[in-house]
Amino acid sequence: MKLNCQYKIIILLVLCTSQFLFAQKKNENIGTETVNVVKPYSPTISDAFKVKEIPSLDDSGNQPKETIKYSILSVPVASTFTPSKGKAAGVDKSKKERLFNNYATVGVGNYSTLNAELFVTQDLGNNDYLAGMFRHHSSQGGIKDVELNDEFYDTSLNVGYGADNRDVSWNIDLGYQNQIYNWYGLPAEFGSTIPNQRFDLVNSINPNHSYNTISLGGNADFNESIFSKLAARFTHFSDNASSSENRFYIKPTFTVDVMDQAIKTNVIVDHVSGTFKNNYAHDNTEAVKYGFTNVGIEPSFVVNENEWTLELGAGIFYSGDSENSSNKIYFYPKVNASYKLVGDLMIFYTGVNGGLKQNSYADFVSENPFLSPTLNMRPSSTQYNVFAGLKGKLANNVNYNLTGSYLNEKDKALFKANDYTEVITNENYAFGNSFGVVYEDIRTFRFYGELKADFSQNVTFGINGTFNSYSTDNSIEAWNLPTMKLSSTLDVNFTKQWYAGLNVFYVGERKDMQSNLDLGTNPAITTLKSYFDANAHLGYKFSERLTFFLKANNIGNQAYQKWLNYPVQGFQILGGANYKFDF
Repeated sequence: MKLNCQYKIIILLVLCTSQFLFAQKKNENIGTETVNVVKPYSPTISDAFKVKEIPSLDDSGNQPKETIKYSILSVPVASTFTPSKGKAAGVDKSKKERLFNNYATVGVGNYSTLNAELFVTQDLGNNDYLAGMFRHHSSQGGIKDVELNDEFYDTSLNVGYGADNRDVSWNIDLGYQNQIYNWYGLPAEFGSTIPNQRFDLVNSINPNHSYNTISLGGNADFNESIFSKLAARFTHFSDNASSSENRFYIKPTFTVDVMDQAIKTNVIVDHVSGTFKNNYAHDNTEAVKYGFTNVGIEPSFVVNENEWTLELGAGIFYSGDSENSSNKIYFYPKVNASYKLVGDLMIFYTGVNGGLKQNSYADFVSENPFLSPTLNMRPSSTQYNVFAGLKGKLANNVNYNLTGSYLNEKDKALFKANDYTEVITNENYAFGNSFGVVYEDIRTFRFYGELKADFSQNVTFGINGTFNSYSTDNSIEAWNLPTMKLSSTLDVNFTKQWYAGLNVFYVGERKDMQSNLDLGTNPAITTLKSYFDANAHLGYKFSERLTFFLKANNIGNQAYQKWLNYPVQGFQILGGANYKFDF
């Protein structure tokens, strides 16, 4: 204890001396002095006295407090001010747009075009409803320099019934569709081998080809069940060339919890079978039949960890060919991951997926209605699709998406022009005016970019582009697949009544090949030119029920060919009205 106290005292003396020395002027001579220490300091501990808990007070000097009373002197003040009554400030509130359950649309244009739609729905109770849809789109043709009939009709009718309950929401629908197209695309050099008979040959061709579709299907969403979704559909498709096809698929989805992890499983059963009366060579003795049944299961589960989202899964498919008594088994990856690099501003995502696609005559016709009824049918397999990209926001109202991918596809279905002869006994589709389906193994490098912007509630803009690089085996071209696609849209609301929109798109070059077998020359690859198209619309809301519109298509009036030998209609104008109503 003594030693510590000595150290403290010495430190205090040093600090005081240092402070005193720094307080003097620099180089100032303050003299010297000798200090004699007579006795070293020896501190001792004095007795401590405990303070009383209740000290004694001497109240002799305290005086009693005086009582002080306060009062307010009120002085009346004369005033003529009269406050006005309070009033809430007015708030501009836009009128809520009324929603109608039904509408009818009719439009007419050049090329004798007619476009009509009617949609009606009626609530039958608190939860169930009945709905119907009628659509018609037709044109009487008139494409420049086309020698065959180029009119078309597309009419469909659907009725449906559904219910929205607490545990399940479901609907079923029954539909019928009739389509009429014409094989009007004769080759430019058609008739070169029979110049004197060309006129009679052209007049003998009946290019009419009609399709009929009957479908029955439904969907269900379950809220509290092992099954989360269920989709099923049966389709019967036929044409006027004695072709017929039946397709049925059912796709249930169910979720099971295993060790606190929800495992989602998609099950797919997809069957297609059909017949064609003839093959393209017309040398068959029996109808050409096909039948495939694909059964697959795709389990997967999702892991969320901080900024990561990871989906892990796989798929296994069995494909049975009933006509050739063969079957195959396919395995596919299903892995998807995303990571928020900068919140919602920049999200990185990547993955690898695959799948088995069931091809059907009806699906092919929806892409290209100028097919010959002599197709070779089989499924297509995407062995894997590896992709990576960035998406997010450049601002609160500007979104972007950039993706690069590599696809490996087996038996990919491609449309290719049929070779032909100039024999009057040919079928109506065998004069170079139809397409067949070929299957190729294709590897594709693809880049996709998209930008969407909502500049305000009245102006929206979007642009996207796809760039492809194809590689095939045996120097085969990727028939009719474009290397580039660009598209842009702009929608503007000028006022509450007036609105307009513009859509432009560009499609790059494609490759096709066709030969006149009567010439005996080697077929040459044909490059279809790229094309640019622009469409616009203008509308005026006369009332909450009635709207008038004007549409313009192919504004550039270009006679480009989407398919070989098939020029499209030139500048098209369509005007009409839309009326909304309730029963």
